[in-house]
Amino acid sequence: MNGIHDMGGLHGFGLVEQEVNEPVFHSFWESRVFCMTQVLDTKEIWNLDEHRHEIELMSPDDYIRSGYYGRWLFAMERLLDRKNILRRAEIERRVEDLATHMESLSVCDAPRDWPRRDDQKVRWGAWRHEDSVSPRYHVGQQVRIRNIHPEGHTRVTAYARGKVGVVDRVNAEAWVFPDTRAHYRGERTQAVYGIRLCAADLWGPQAEPNTTVFIDLSEEHLEEP
Repeated sequence: MNGIHDMGGLHGFGLVEQEVNEPVFHSFWESRVFCMTQVLDTKEIWNLDEHRHEIELMSPDDYIRSGYYGRWLFAMERLLDRKNILRRAEIERRVEDLATHMESLSVCDAPRDWPRRDDQKVRWGAWRHEDSVSPRYHVGQQVRIRNIHPEGHTRVTAYARGKVGVVDRVNAEAWVFPDTRAHYRGERTQAVYGIRLCAADLWGPQAEPNTTVFIDLSEEHLEEP
């Protein structure tokens, strides 16, 4: 889908400020959101692509203001509410209750069984199966990134749509297609490709010279030029 989340290559957002000795979390609440998300990931309530799509549904103003973990919190609350696990009204009541008892709050010790062992963890990220597939394209081949504008989730960033690049690497494992996985419309396993593009082909003469951009895309995102 098209939205403020897809801001790669856009002007008007200022320079990317590099913070010296940047901390992992800037506020305590960010670490709490991170931990809650990691715990919920083990419950298989949602998948990564579904979570990403939920963030894409934020209003532009909220997306800009909320920051990285604010977006995670937005998606967490919406998904839990929609799946009837933790309703929005329950959260609001709890916030009101905590606001009147802030002086009695303390940081709890981490659970004794945390972090989880590897055999307890749920694989939540980009998902692949152990079997392989037969890739349609090969290293060195020119391909065009499909010009698609779906209403739902897609991993094709707007600035690359319709552009021609070269296959730099082929991941021939059976990768689940994120565009359908986000909406529980099937896995549609396929190869994933690393596509090499020239920055000037993406952004014209204003692009930084002698710069190359690499994008990982599923086979269904590509076509012959």
